[in-house]
Amino acid sequence: MRVVIQRVCEASVSIGGKCVSSIGRGMMVLCGFEEADGEEDLDWTARKIAALRIFDDEAGVMNRSVVDVGQEILVVSQFTLMASTKKGNRPSYVKAARPETAIPLYERFKDMLAGLLGRPVPSGVFGAEMQVALVNDGPVTICIDSKNRI
Repeated sequence: MRVVIQRVCEASVSIGGKCVSSIGRGMMVLCGFEEADGEEDLDWTARKIAALRIFDDEAGVMNRSVVDVGQEILVVSQFTLMASTKKGNRPSYVKAARPETAIPLYERFKDMLAGLLGRPVPSGVFGAEMQVALVNDGPVTICIDSKNRI
């Protein structure tokens, strides 16, 4: 499982010109799944995101988590995070999970984050052609791969 986390002032997802989800301050989380991902990957990644200290404390030091500051998370599925660019110039997505695997992983991941935050997590629509807008705060952008924990 791979995620790209961006600390945002605001973020939204639109489909066909209509906003389907939006948040104010918090995190935009783009997530991609591979066939080998399981419950352990989801749990480790969700806990890492919820505990990630990328928000400022009183001294202006990134020392608080999204839970600590009571902000939001917007989750969007993005299979292109699983791209391999080792050969040629056209990305290969052979490691990306097929929808029958990825959709349940995506739904479970959102549920885990909601449980850790104590409130629903807005999201994009799996497989839809989406327009994602955000204002990156900092900028702060962090990439995490559940297969590279050590």
